[in-house]
Amino acid sequence: MAVSYVEREQANAATNAFYDKAEARFEMLLNIFKVFGHTPELGTVFTDLIMAILKDGEIDWVTKELLILKATHRNECQYCVVQHETLSKRLGISEEKIADIGGDRYKTSPHFSEGEKALMDLTVQIGIDANNLSEDLWKRLHANFTEPQIVEAVFTITIYIAVSKFGDALGVELEPVFSGLHPILEVKH
Repeated sequence: MAVSYVEREQANAATNAFYDKAEARFEMLLNIFKVFGHTPELGTVFTDLIMAILKDGEIDWVTKELLILKATHRNECQYCVVQHETLSKRLGISEEKIADIGGDRYKTSPHFSEGEKALMDLTVQIGIDANNLSEDLWKRLHANFTEPQIVEAVFTITIYIAVSKFGDALGVELEPVFSGLHPILEVKH
């Protein structure tokens, strides 16, 4: 770990307030939240942002988890992949579908709809070069999604690219409850 975690007994009132909110939502106080104990104002923003994403919105939470897994797997974020695979399974995403997120397998996978394949391509392209989304990709996205859905998808993708970079840069480690879990999506380091 590169940055220490602020534990509850060390936390001030503002930190404990967003800890309470995060723990109520996620059933535990995750280490990613504990690094924000150093900056309670940002911790509150982060907690609210993540809670806004991890629920049904313009696009359903299950679809968002596919985007999150693709984005964080491409960034080789072990912390994110293990947590979001666990959450994805809880939401009913099959292990076969999770496995097909890796590499380009989704492109020919029977587990992905044409719309989901377009979203996976969008996630990959944003990770490579967000300034060069092809006209064909835009057509595929518009054929399957409304503009509010596309905006929410792009927001989810880009936020989780940032989350994966943030957590990895600060050396955030998996919580002991996740020890021994081996992700379906292999993360190379």
